[in-house]
Amino acid sequence: MSRLHILLAFIDAWKARDIDGVLALMDDDIVWHYAAAIAQPVKGKMKARKLLEALGPQIAEVRWRIFDHAEREGRLFVEGVDEYISTAGHLVSAPYAGVVEFKGDRISALREYFDVGVVNAQKAGEAAPEHVRALIAREAVS
Repeated sequence: MSRLHILLAFIDAWKARDIDGVLALMDDDIVWHYAAAIAQPVKGKMKARKLLEALGPQIAEVRWRIFDHAEREGRLFVEGVDEYISTAGHLVSAPYAGVVEFKGDRISALREYFDVGVVNAQKAGEAAPEHVRALIAREAVS
């Protein structure tokens, strides 16, 4: 399975709310910067489970998509949009770039970079700015 297909399986498991399926694709010693440069990383599967269990109840529908990707020396670089409908009914579209590292067929590190201000405004009910809508109006690979 290609590294992109492993990430797409990770995304599909999250869309299905299959936390065990997400965790099965992670190395036991995962280091997950779910908000790189904003929050401390989650380290290990147990803490990753706690993060997923905390995020899940805030999200009504996951629409996470990948637009582009490249691989180099055990790393997958991706550009996409982490998009979802919150349980409050707000559409949240966070364009992001990410780096995914692997040990064999498992994700060992994940770093996600996005603008938290754009996310927080949409969580509060504001529409995504035009430049964000333009970024995410592309064909996705997933």
